[in-house]
Amino acid sequence: MISRVSIIILNWNGWQDTIECLESLYQIDYQNYDVIVVDNRSTDDSVRKIKDYCSGKIIVNSKFFKYDSKNKPIEVLEYEEDYVKEDQVAPPSLTNRGLILIKNSKNYGFAKGNNIAIKYALRVLRPDYILLLNNDTVVDRAFLKELVSVMESDPRIGIAGPKIYYYDYGGRSDVISFTGEDVIAWRGVGKRYGCNEVDRGQWDKPMEVDRLEGSCMLIKREVFERIGLFDERFFLYWEETDFCIRAKRAGFKIVYCPRARIWHKVARSMGGNISYMRVYFLTRNRFLFIKKNFPEHFWKFVLYLALYEFWRRVGAFSLYYRRAEALMAYLKGLIDGYSAAMKV
Repeated sequence: MISRVSIIILNWNGWQDTIECLESLYQIDYQNYDVIVVDNRSTDDSVRKIKDYCSGKIIVNSKFFKYDSKNKPIEVLEYEEDYVKEDQVAPPSLTNRGLILIKNSKNYGFAKGNNIAIKYALRVLRPDYILLLNNDTVVDRAFLKELVSVMESDPRIGIAGPKIYYYDYGGRSDVISFTGEDVIAWRGVGKRYGCNEVDRGQWDKPMEVDRLEGSCMLIKREVFERIGLFDERFFLYWEETDFCIRAKRAGFKIVYCPRARIWHKVARSMGGNISYMRVYFLTRNRFLFIKKNFPEHFWKFVLYLALYEFWRRVGAFSLYYRRAEALMAYLKGLIDGYSAAMKV
């Protein structure tokens, strides 16, 4: 029997990206999946636009696929956040071309926004796997089949992730963004593999890593049952790194799967690489992550930051980017991050 997968896509003011992602999903060659879109209280009319797409009123243009009018209409089941939290919610009757739309009452960020859908899926849909997928991605037709195949090749694998390309890198779509990462705890960074390299097959072997990107993670049901959900203190960024480290320590393997491919509009939903929210939460959550998972390295990290990285970042934000907003986000992230870490 083909394993059941619940695919969860978090949307926040990004319906244009979301419907391109959905159209690529509804053309995959896997035969047993649910699609859940969680809207984090968007203010751009996302809910109506997503439903318009599902009814066939909006045609999606993409360089990665040809729009298929034959897979419309897509049946939509629309639920409020409070409803999906109820214990007696009945399983919906939907085909693979159906969509469950959960409307959150506020913007909960990545961690809690996804947790609401994960709890619902595990309790009501009871899949074998949960797939977390960023709304600003486009997937290859075979990506899910390849991820499940790798996952089921070894019962010790708990999380699998694809080869991630940039959606557009100077007009190219063959430049790698991410193939996996190993954590360097004392510096609060990761050794990221494949980043900014043109794909010439150099990352075509599966490998075990410390971390996979939250933009696309296939997670075995047993992982959630063993270690719980995402830590909602992170809100945004580093929560998937924390989750991966917890999974590894519980005995699960985390594996990069090169035959599965997606394309990612990196940092699109956050307004770019040096937007206020991205800089702030990346900075703040490093402290929380290290103090929680590697307390023995925390003061080494603080020393490294104070003696080297702080000056480099301040110089970059003020002299190279000339973005006062990003500098303020970085400084506030340092203060709030240290404060959060001291409470762990």
